[in-house]
Amino acid sequence: MGWFQAAGVRAWMFALLMALTAAPAAAERPADIRLEGELGRQHHETYVELPFAVPPGTGRLTVVFRHDGAGDRTTIDLGLRDPDRFRGWSGGARDRFTVAETDATPAYLPGPLPAGTWNLVLGVPNLRPGVTTTYAAEIWLDPQNAPFAGLAEAPLAQGPAWWRGDLHAHSGHSDGTCRSRGGARIPCPLFRVVETAAERGLDFIALTEHNAASQAQGLRELQPYFDDLLLIPGRELTTFQGHANLFGLTTPLEFRLGAPGAVDLDRVLDQAASLGATISVNHPRMPSGEACMGCGWQAQTDWSKVHAVEVLNGGAMAAFGGRAESPLSGVGFWEALLDEGHRLTAIGGSDSHDPDRPAGEAGALGRPATVIHAASLSQSDLMSGLRAGRAFIDLGHPGLKRLDLEATTAGRTALMGGALDAPDGALIAFRVLIDGAPGARVEVVEPGGARALLPVQAGEQIEQTFTRRSDGQRGWLRINLRDEGGGLLAIGNPIYLNWPAAP
Repeated sequence: MGWFQAAGVRAWMFALLMALTAAPAAAERPADIRLEGELGRQHHETYVELPFAVPPGTGRLTVVFRHDGAGDRTTIDLGLRDPDRFRGWSGGARDRFTVAETDATPAYLPGPLPAGTWNLVLGVPNLRPGVTTTYAAEIWLDPQNAPFAGLAEAPLAQGPAWWRGDLHAHSGHSDGTCRSRGGARIPCPLFRVVETAAERGLDFIALTEHNAASQAQGLRELQPYFDDLLLIPGRELTTFQGHANLFGLTTPLEFRLGAPGAVDLDRVLDQAASLGATISVNHPRMPSGEACMGCGWQAQTDWSKVHAVEVLNGGAMAAFGGRAESPLSGVGFWEALLDEGHRLTAIGGSDSHDPDRPAGEAGALGRPATVIHAASLSQSDLMSGLRAGRAFIDLGHPGLKRLDLEATTAGRTALMGGALDAPDGALIAFRVLIDGAPGARVEVVEPGGARALLPVQAGEQIEQTFTRRSDGQRGWLRINLRDEGGGLLAIGNPIYLNWPAAP
């Protein structure tokens, strides 16, 4: 093979490598900037700067770098300069990195991205005589208001499956505390919270600090190590009128409802939605007072802008000795909204403020847990599953792997979270599917508080059927699991009957 042919094959293989290893977060669109060129022996032990323009309003910058000289022992280090300062140096340790206002790949500094000329800095500690190395850098620029794709570069596991996690937890980035090695009570570092979640077998955890975004940087550093636990940055929007969790959000957000010149709730929810956040109202029945300031939900709310309601909260359960069914339960609040025609997913969260709390106690990490059916263990798929109502709340039965409901009429079928049209008089066949809750009893729940227990069925895997005759009106039906003594084990989400199509 002649030199020209070899060079052509080499270039083709290099292009293929770039295509296969592009940053997953950016793979949805071509790179905004591509820098490419060649380095020779004259660049040995030198620094090369590759300028590129960053426009105003840029909020996140992602770089993926490749070269074809590894076989010749070529070494190229990476660094970054903005128009004002040096932003980081990862050397040869990484071939990709991200820089944003709230978070950056370790070795790089988070902070605002000033408009102007930036430079990708290449250090060349080794390039042999007679060797030419081809390189290419692809750069994605996301605007400040772009939704956040997640910390993991790819799904941590592929589904579809039921994924168990905690959607409400705090660290020392707000008011979470734990014991230091010497036994002192301290603001709890992120790694202790994440480590405990992993030890308890969770698949995901959302760190929802009070009005704070600072945890995003620490989570970015921890995610590669915890490659079996998806870390979701979030925010507990904490106001005098109520609290709400905003999942998948890193951008700082105004929270001072009612302050002079500040925003109202509608504007906050609109901004959060534009940033891709999934929105849940927290512990709506908690009293607001000195013990829990602003905790009960009192805000005038456009419920079309909300995706979920935290109907079970670990802190509220702990206040009643671990009981789920108490005056602080949000189940009645949620069901009243369903009866009014609002389509909202019920979720739970521990509201953990101390990862040292024993696992069996209400309010400990993972109790209660939310179990979401999703196509993969990724932020986008989990949030899609949550919004679609493909979720159930587990109060402390880690062996419960599945709780699902199916409804069929006239050849049409809907699963839990879905909608089914059934004209007046139509017979609807329901099927309950449970895995991992031996001895549990199935309770059918319908509008107006109607409840009925199905006959007991033994076994780890349970499949039960029952029917209802449609009245042609808008309604819903869901299931709970109860133990032999009537205690609540799990809460399922509804199937919506004769409901308008979901927005």
